[in-house]
Amino acid sequence: MKMAPKTMEPIAKRIFKGVILLEVAGVIAAYGLFHKMNSSRDFRGTMNEHFPSILEVFYKSSELSGIYGIREADQQAWSAKQQ
Repeated sequence: MKMAPKTMEPIAKRIFKGVILLEVAGVIAAYGLFHKMNSSRDFRGTMNEHFPSILEVFYKSSELSGIYGIREADQQAWSAKQQ
């Protein structure tokens, strides 16, 4: 009696499902980060201290979508806070 060779299909399906799950989790995390930055100037200040390149992407995406003045308002509020 010879057993049929196992195919890679079940493993490939599991890997594919894992990749899809990771992508969905990444999109949800990116939206959560955007929402937090969009709604909290204090959080944007924290991002400015620790991850300025991510904050720059937020400002650029806002400007590309037609929302202007967030960067300037933040800088003005932060400079007033330091004085």
